[in-house]
Amino acid sequence: MSGIPVADDVLGADVAVLPISEVATALNVSANKVRQMLRDGHLIAIRRKGELYVPGAFLVKDGVVKGLAGTITVLADSGFSRTEMLRWLFAEDETLPGATPVNALRTSHGTEVKRRAQAMAF
Repeated sequence: MSGIPVADDVLGADVAVLPISEVATALNVSANKVRQMLRDGHLIAIRRKGELYVPGAFLVKDGVVKGLAGTITVLADSGFSRTEMLRWLFAEDETLPGATPVNALRTSHGTEVKRRAQAMAF
């Protein structure tokens, strides 16, 4: 699993996570493709008990949440580590629809989420 950036496990116990095999099944791709998505910055993983897990909130019925990869790119360009990205995506923010950036992305408010991510760079 070398070469795959992994965030520290900063997620609360109430945040559902999926092992790579379940992410692959949900996306109808191979586990290797999911690992490539992690390397390419389209998803973020944590490690629990030696295994990689992806937050379930990153997936929707037809794939990865729209705007997630772009938001990860904006945060990376702003100097955020994977851990800081994960913390920010799941941080409570009552001024956002959905109360967290990841939920705002899930409810088609990606433009606002990316705007806020870009604003943090300055």
